Amino acid sequence: MILKHLPSYKYSNSTCFLILLLLCFNVTVSGQKQSKSNGVHVAFLSDVHLQDLFGKFSDNDYQGILNPKTGKYTLLRTMASQLHSTRIFNENYFAFIAALDDIAKRKIKYVALPGDYTDDGQPIHVRGLEEILNQYQKKYGIEFFITTGNHDPVGPFAQESGKEDFLGKDGKSQPIFSKDRMYQPNLIIENPVVVTADIAKMGYLGITDGLQHFGFYPDKKHKFWATPFSTYNNQNYSYDKALQEAALSKRVYEVAPGYEVPDVSYVVEPIEGLWLMAIDGNVYIPKKNATADPKDPKNYSEASTGYNNVLSNKKHLIKWVEVISAQAKEQGKILIAFSHFPMIDFNDDASAEIKELLGPNKWQLNRVPVEEVAQVFADAGLKIHFGGHMHINDTGIRTTAKGNTLVNIQTPSLAAYIPAYKLLTIKKDNLVDIQTITIDKVKRYNELFDLYKMEYQFLESQKTKDIWNKAILETKNYHDFTDFHLKELVRLRFLKDDWPEGFKDFIGNISAKDLLVLANIESDRDFDFILKNRAQFQKEWAAAEAKSEQILSENKLKKEDFNWTGYDLLIDFYRFRSADELALADVGTERAKQYKVLSKLFLENTSKETPLQKQMRLFFVIFNKFMHEVAADHFSVDLKTGVINKER
Repeated sequence: MILKHLPSYKYSNSTCFLILLLLCFNVTVSGQKQSKSNGVHVAFLSDVHLQDLFGKFSDNDYQGILNPKTGKYTLLRTMASQLHSTRIFNENYFAFIAALDDIAKRKIKYVALPGDYTDDGQPIHVRGLEEILNQYQKKYGIEFFITTGNHDPVGPFAQESGKEDFLGKDGKSQPIFSKDRMYQPNLIIENPVVVTADIAKMGYLGITDGLQHFGFYPDKKHKFWATPFSTYNNQNYSYDKALQEAALSKRVYEVAPGYEVPDVSYVVEPIEGLWLMAIDGNVYIPKKNATADPKDPKNYSEASTGYNNVLSNKKHLIKWVEVISAQAKEQGKILIAFSHFPMIDFNDDASAEIKELLGPNKWQLNRVPVEEVAQVFADAGLKIHFGGHMHINDTGIRTTAKGNTLVNIQTPSLAAYIPAYKLLTIKKDNLVDIQTITIDKVKRYNELFDLYKMEYQFLESQKTKDIWNKAILETKNYHDFTDFHLKELVRLRFLKDDWPEGFKDFIGNISAKDLLVLANIESDRDFDFILKNRAQFQKEWAAAEAKSEQILSENKLKKEDFNWTGYDLLIDFYRFRSADELALADVGTERAKQYKVLSKLFLENTSKETPLQKQMRLFFVIFNKFMHEVAADHFSVDLKTGVINKER
């Protein structure tokens, strides 16, 4: 069939074979050209939450607080504030640099940032991010592609703002606000307000203008770039066309009648065969009492809910995803989507039990996407999606009635436990490899510790209640620092805010050995009553102890190894919730085995369920799901079938 296209003169058999071999080689080379994306790496760094520690205000001489260790002025938040927050505010600056250094060392050329790359989209922090990304782009040739998170921008339009919890002179808090008289400090514990426009929250215009070179606008060297509003496709694409249609004024939609806001979603082909789809999942819905001015930033609710609101108020995105997915499939492109918000339940399908145990308004259950989200986007053609927002490590998978499968990969935050980024490698035959790269050791992570000591001394002098544990300043690396942050967060916030009173008192005082016995005890009385009146339950207690010994023997466990407390159990519960299987590095395989055996016992013993027993059962149902779900460390995904295989 090939030879019939050659000129009609005679060749020897050997010559014909040589020509055929050369032609086949050319076909192979051509095929390789069509799949240059094979072997390409893309790193995903989500929820960086960069606060520029060394930024300079453009309209105020205030530089922060002088660090005696370095001799540099630093703009940092208090340790008290970050130990009450689900994210670190300061040390993540150094972790971001460490992650970028690691990426450069691995010679990765493409990096996606799925939103929340700044503290709150303030000019000073956006400038800081731009400077850092530019440095790595110039020095290592790294290309960055970013999309919006609910912290950048906080709303569709710019708004006045500020923070009262910067660390200031004498260890007091330092309020910094964008407008005078926005905040009245208590001068006993706070310094006078610093006023600067650089701490206001920018809207879409400021964010996209400041970070325009990182995906928000077309680049001449890219093969394709388009938005949901583009009138062209990659078949009739030109850079000039893209540039004309990239203006923010041409990328708007009606989120509600009369209220027009931007949508900065885009798809880009940085290398032949690879399409990166950056979805702007922010949906800013007008409040019920909104004014007639659609540009008034106070009119809009926050966007933290995510894709549930896309289904109702941003439907054009679904059609766009469908169109781009179909084009990618037809043309043999690898389509990788990323956005700030998860598309699949990130609680390891334990959200129903969490709601039953804690109530509907706890654990950010309003952020859990409804099942329709995964179904809609899977049937629209998406195969794989990287999300962030929740600061957790997780993998979710859904297959629709039509047989379409979507894999959602939750990228951990560098500002929380466990600090890590995701690394995607494109293999042959629509296979992708996913690794989770932890950032355990960070240079300069303890650079601010002397300043925190000053803060601690001031809090002590004020006889402040529930001061943070200064042992965090003795941690030896960034991994341990984030682990300590999580433990303090449980102590100072989660234990008080998340759990029912009875359960909180019980879990905070129970021993592992007693918990093991209670899991086997036969009684219709509640656990707390049994513990307070143990002498009345000698017979039942002895029987439960004997059963426990037998179960431990069957599972090759020793009773003396159950030397932890209920509070330790709760800490590990949060570790698994945040880090998934990566938590094993801190929990240990033996302790995890003990938890699994205990979990099994509580799930089986439901014959006479009291209120506290029910709470413990639900707790272990949730914990069991956290420990037994889809691979979330190193795994591969077949984009054709959606099959996930764990890599060893």
